[in-house]
Amino acid sequence: MFGKRPDGRRIRTVDPIQLITGFLMKKRYDSMNMYEDTINCEAWDQYIKEKAEQGIKLGYMHIFIAGVVRMLALKPRLNRFVMNGKIYARPKIWVSFTIHPELHIDCPDTTIKLMFEGTESILEIAETINEAIRKETVLRTGENDTDKMVRLFTALPTWFLNLVAAMVKWLDRHNMLPKAIIEFSPFHTSFYITNLKSLGINPVMHHTCEFGTNGLFFAMGKEKTVPVAEKGQVVIQKQMPFTLVSDERFCDGLYFALALREFRKIMRDPASLETRLEKKVEDVE
Repeated sequence: MFGKRPDGRRIRTVDPIQLITGFLMKKRYDSMNMYEDTINCEAWDQYIKEKAEQGIKLGYMHIFIAGVVRMLALKPRLNRFVMNGKIYARPKIWVSFTIHPELHIDCPDTTIKLMFEGTESILEIAETINEAIRKETVLRTGENDTDKMVRLFTALPTWFLNLVAAMVKWLDRHNMLPKAIIEFSPFHTSFYITNLKSLGINPVMHHTCEFGTNGLFFAMGKEKTVPVAEKGQVVIQKQMPFTLVSDERFCDGLYFALALREFRKIMRDPASLETRLEKKVEDVE
């Protein structure tokens, strides 16, 4: 309340145009920017192979998530969100993603939300991801807290469920949503990621939900070999497509472009992520 939230501090020293944008574009879908690109993943394959020989299991998703976490640590304006027209900076970096314990249509999915400081190495991030997935697959014996909460809400009468949902959204807009709900909610996150590579399809342009604070939604697609021009010659290169749908209200286009250029630089050399970041860059006041 009064500008204070458990998941962020209000940013006031921004450009006047950017400051007013959140009040002119009230909805997140009013301000969605859509971006698609590819990553040369041959260096990823080599890195994954080297780690496997050392007994360390890594995959594309580990590298991608570690790269986004590092990008947000270096470019903190992307770790912001807009609530009720106002811009806030997050104190930590959160990632949410959905997993299917088994790849068949009758297997229910579950959502995982993890928190990082931003200084972690890729090996630390991978260990955290693997342990979280292990708890939701190998060690899971029943419904987790997310499933129980959803089941509880959906058991309510429709009219009451609509009332509760409206109340939760109102509390969130006015900074009165309890910290426990924010920490539990996968929609209150720095970025959401979906790995469609595992399903063998191209990445979608996924919407950013109006509920919550997520303003970055990444989608990874199935890698493919394509001809590319390199030093005057045509070579065959293995590339992975990805997309990003973002909320433009909390950050200008130039900063977004520089951040994505930094991300591409990081992704060209995943081994560089083994070095912990001494200190993440702090956002403005």
